[in-house]
Amino acid sequence: MNARSIGFWIGLCAFLLTLLVPPPGSMPAQAWPVAGMVVLMAAWWMSEAIPLTATALVPFLVLPLTGTMTAADTASAYYSPVLFLILGGAFIALAVERTGLHCRLALAILRHVGEGGGSGRLLLAFMISAAILSMIISNTSTTLIMMPMALAVMAGGGIRPDETRGLAGALPIGIAFGATIGGLGTIVGSPTNAISVALLRQTLDFNVSFAMWTAFGLPVVIVGIPLAAFIIARTQKLADDRFDLHAARDAIAQSHHWTVPERRLVPLVVLIVVAWVCRPLFDPLFPPGALTDGTIAIIGSLLLFILPDGTGRPLLTWEEADRAPWGVIMMFGGGLALAAGMGASGLAGWIGDMLLPLEAVPLPVMAVAVVALVIVVTEFASNVATASGIMPVVASMIAALHLDPVLLALPVALASSWGFMLPAGTGPNAIAWATGHIALPKMLRAGFMLDVVGAFMIVALVWAMAALF
Repeated sequence: MNARSIGFWIGLCAFLLTLLVPPPGSMPAQAWPVAGMVVLMAAWWMSEAIPLTATALVPFLVLPLTGTMTAADTASAYYSPVLFLILGGAFIALAVERTGLHCRLALAILRHVGEGGGSGRLLLAFMISAAILSMIISNTSTTLIMMPMALAVMAGGGIRPDETRGLAGALPIGIAFGATIGGLGTIVGSPTNAISVALLRQTLDFNVSFAMWTAFGLPVVIVGIPLAAFIIARTQKLADDRFDLHAARDAIAQSHHWTVPERRLVPLVVLIVVAWVCRPLFDPLFPPGALTDGTIAIIGSLLLFILPDGTGRPLLTWEEADRAPWGVIMMFGGGLALAAGMGASGLAGWIGDMLLPLEAVPLPVMAVAVVALVIVVTEFASNVATASGIMPVVASMIAALHLDPVLLALPVALASSWGFMLPAGTGPNAIAWATGHIALPKMLRAGFMLDVVGAFMIVALVWAMAALF
C-alpha cells in the first residue's frame, strides 16, 4: 500500500468515525462531522490521495448533508473577492509574460545577484524582493507579479517545465513563502493584520498603530526571510544544484529598445499596483465593501482585453487568458468553504474554548502553545477565518488574567498568517503550486519546519521588542 492509499483510507475512516461515534466532551454535535471532514481533507491533500482540486469539492457534499450549511450557502462560501484577485492577477501575469516584460524584470534581479551569485543567493534575492513588495500590496498580488519572473529565469537556465528538483522547486516555494512573510511587516501587507488590529480594538480597546505593528512585524520579516531561505535551500538541496546563471542571463537578455506592447503594458501594471497601494484612500468614494483588491484586479484585466498593444491586437486575447489556473481557484475555494463550515458548525469556537485551560501555565509557555495551535489551525482554515475565530478567545484570556496584550495578542495575530505547508493554505502557496514545479512532499517538509521554528521565533521576537519599548 502506497502513501496515497494510506492517506485515502486514513481520511475516509476518520470521517466515517465521526458519523458513527458521539462527539467528545463539550464539542457541538454539528462540529463533530466537520472535524472529521477537516481530517479527511488534510489527509487527502497531504497524500494527494485524489487530485487536490477534487478534494476541494468535499465541503459541498459534507456540509449540506450533515445539516451544517445549505447547499446554496456552501456554494457561496467557495467564492470571495480573494478569488477574483487571483483570477484578475493571473490575467495580468499572463499579459506580462506574453509581452516579455517579465523577462526584462527578471534580468534586473539577475544583475543584482552578481556574477558570483549561486542558486542560494538567487533564491534569497527573489524572496527579499517578494517580501518588500508584499509590505505595500497583498501577498497574493505580489506572488502573481513575481512568479512569471521566476519562471523566465528558470526557463533561461535550462530548467524543464516539469522539473521539481533544486532551484526549480525552490524559487516558486521561496516566492510564496517570501510574500507571506513579507505581508507581516505592515498592517496593509495582509488582510489578516487589519482584522486582528480591528478585533483588538473592539474586544480590548487596545489600539495598534501602523508604526507599532511595523515595529513588531518587521523583525519577524527580517529574521523570517533568511530562515525560510535556509530551510528551502536544505529541503531542495540547492548546495548540489548547478543552475547556470550566465545561461539564464543570456537566454532572457533583451535589446535596450522597449517594444510597443511593453511600453503600453507598463503604465497599466503601474496603475494597478498604485491602485492596490492607495485603495484605502479611494474607499470613501464607493459604497461600503464595493472596492477590493479583487475589484481592481478585474478592472485591470478587463482593460487588457480592450486596450490595443500597438501591433493590431489587444494586450491579451481570451485564448491566452484561458491558461489561468482554474483548478487552483477551485482548490483555494475549497479551503474557504472548509473554513466557513468550521465557523458555522461551532468547531472554530470549540477549538478556541480548548485554549482556556492554558490560563494555569506560565505566560511564555502559554504564548508558545497558543501560537503553535493557531499555526496548526491556519494550515487548514483561511488566515482571515483563523484570526476572526481565535482573536476574541485570546482577548478573553488576556482580560481575565490581566495580561499585557502585546505579549500574547500580537504573537497570535502574526501567527494567523504563518501557515506554509499546504498548497491550498494561502493564495501564494496555491499560485506557486500552479507552476507545476513543486513536489508536494518537499513543500510539506519545508512548511512543517518553518511552522515549528516560527512558533518559537514569533514569540521570542515580539517579547524581545516589547522589552525594548
